[in-house]
Amino acid sequence: MPDLVQSLQGRDLGHLRIIAEHWGLDFSAPDARVGLLRLAALLVNQELLLEVIETLPEGARRALQELGQNDGRISWAIFTRRYGVVREMGAARRDRERPYINQLACATEALWYRGLVARAFFDTPAGPTEFAYIPEDLLVLIPQEENTPGIQNLGRLATLLEKAYRLAATDRILDDACTLLAGMRQQLSLDVINEHLLCGKNSPYPLGAEVLKRLLIAADLLAKDGAPRPERIREFLEGNRGQALVQLVRGWLRSPDFNELSLIPKLEIEGEWKNDPLLARTATLDFLSSVPGSLEGQSDEQDRPFWSISAFLLAIHQSFPDFQRPAGDYDSWFLRDRKTGKFLRGFQYWDDVDGALLRYIIAGPLYWLGIIELSMEAAPETGVTPRITAFRYSAWAYELLNFKPPTELLAENEQASVFPDGRIRVPLGASGAARYQIARFSEWEGFGQGAYRYHLTPRSLEAARKQGLRIQHVEAVLRWISKTIPPGLLKALEHWETYGTEVHAERITILRVTDPEIIQALKSSKVARFLGESPDPKMAIIRPGSWGRIVAVLAEMGYLSNIKIEGDK
Repeated sequence: MPDLVQSLQGRDLGHLRIIAEHWGLDFSAPDARVGLLRLAALLVNQELLLEVIETLPEGARRALQELGQNDGRISWAIFTRRYGVVREMGAARRDRERPYINQLACATEALWYRGLVARAFFDTPAGPTEFAYIPEDLLVLIPQEENTPGIQNLGRLATLLEKAYRLAATDRILDDACTLLAGMRQQLSLDVINEHLLCGKNSPYPLGAEVLKRLLIAADLLAKDGAPRPERIREFLEGNRGQALVQLVRGWLRSPDFNELSLIPKLEIEGEWKNDPLLARTATLDFLSSVPGSLEGQSDEQDRPFWSISAFLLAIHQSFPDFQRPAGDYDSWFLRDRKTGKFLRGFQYWDDVDGALLRYIIAGPLYWLGIIELSMEAAPETGVTPRITAFRYSAWAYELLNFKPPTELLAENEQASVFPDGRIRVPLGASGAARYQIARFSEWEGFGQGAYRYHLTPRSLEAARKQGLRIQHVEAVLRWISKTIPPGLLKALEHWETYGTEVHAERITILRVTDPEIIQALKSSKVARFLGESPDPKMAIIRPGSWGRIVAVLAEMGYLSNIKIEGDK
């Protein structure tokens, strides 16, 4: 960092005299150039420097300490937001108003007019950024107190009301992943697949198909363009559920492309600016480290208390508001409120943007992945977005955050039930690989009573055949997933492969008369082609769409009808 001479370059002689006065120095110089060299030599004195620091106002001393704990520099925007701005004024106004007097000066000005802080642009990975800093030759003379962790006691325990209704952690995301992969294999739309997803249904952020697809891309189950990776998918579905969940957690934590800020439902991003999802995600986990329950051996409920989410966010707002904005920039990010259309630029919208991001990460990915449990003041009402009031670590949190498979997940050892009418019931405890195969050749009927429901139909079998599946494969999967297969269903599958659909159902219209001669007269008329086989001399099957013509001919023959069929002519 620049030294004193470089830092005070450009200050007028009056400014140098103000610094000397604060240090209690006798100082004179013919001009600013000579004065700068003389003053800088006098200030590099540790004993004198420590005396000056002792006389600083409390706020200025705290600001100087924070600078020292951050390697001597902090973004100028962040520093001045916390400790005040240096009021811009010329030499004449400065000498007249004397803004450096202690009772008038903010912490930043108190340091500025003592030469203890300066401002300059430094290169960063995000480009040149303006910083507040301590001149190098002063920084090395300041004894630094041990940098105690700053993210302790962020918030408080939840009240009884805040944790009244609880949403337990689940591994339902694994079942949804299977649903999505099977649906994509059948080339179903994401809207259709969405209807069958279960994860987070009672939370403010239900896991949708599009977001789940992005998570599977992060976990390397899908390519970046969304194309399936068959071998990776096979290993994922056939492997241990704990290992599969770890794979999703690892992919999410390490992904630079899964951008939670862009997924918050109420926000709309505009423009070409970019944020850093990894930075925000890492900061969130650092903040969460202050909450009890993340350590090994803390699986008991008393070790994992519920934590107030509003108090947690307030503490971050007060102490670490710029966790995702290293330069403290609140003006160049263009985000719009979807409901009101208002742009959310400036620090005053922290709750709507940065606070909303923290809420989304906690109640979204961390909850979907089984790391966090949530609670509300009351059970969610139909049609009302649930309001999360507290959270806590799940019993799996330590293992998952350290990429270790949890040992308490549901075992995949249950059998499916296959019924004579072709319906299939697959419980949650069945193999994900089995359900993936079943979904390829049957129609989905939804989820209920702890099981997925499917139905073997000619239409689903025909769709499977177009994908290259044979009936032998369908039978093999059915025998794999269920202990008993109804013999009649196996026979029906074999008949279907040989003869196709052998049973059809359709609606028909039957003309019933009192005299058989009426039927014979119609068969000799111009509408004879509209009559089908007669099961009875007094009856005739009428082809769809022809009733109007037949009524007209009957009228010509002298017979009136009191029946009208909608849509016929």
